[in-house]
Amino acid sequence: MNKPMRAGMIAAVAVTATLAGVATAEATPGGPGVRGETISQTTVGGKDYILRQITIPAGQSTGWHFHDGTLYGYVEQGTLSHFDSTCKSDGIYKAGSLLTEPSGSQQVHIGRNLGTTPVVLNVLYVLPHGAPLSEDAPNPGCDFQ
Repeated sequence: MNKPMRAGMIAAVAVTATLAGVATAEATPGGPGVRGETISQTTVGGKDYILRQITIPAGQSTGWHFHDGTLYGYVEQGTLSHFDSTCKSDGIYKAGSLLTEPSGSQQVHIGRNLGTTPVVLNVLYVLPHGAPLSEDAPNPGCDFQ
């Protein structure tokens, strides 16, 4: 990860937090023990900007899903293994890495923690106003969940 990319992600997070103040809510986006906490949320120009911290315990996953908007993530801790609908890895993201998840139902994916420590992600969701955080999708035929 280069310094300008990290600085951009931190700036986006700071702007979102400044615009929205700080609000907290709990949600469970995936398998057992997977949890998400909303840190801040605001709406600007018909888009929802939602900053969340997602924790994926060792051996767990987000479940198959897609998003109606683009997500920008920063891996704070652990290693995230990311797979697309062809069952192939489309990225392994270690602590300090940035990732982007494009929008749309053709972008079905799953995030898995294949390590022994929790994965902690800071994620900025940029969604059409009122869209859900994610849309569940069936397993596309992979031999893992």
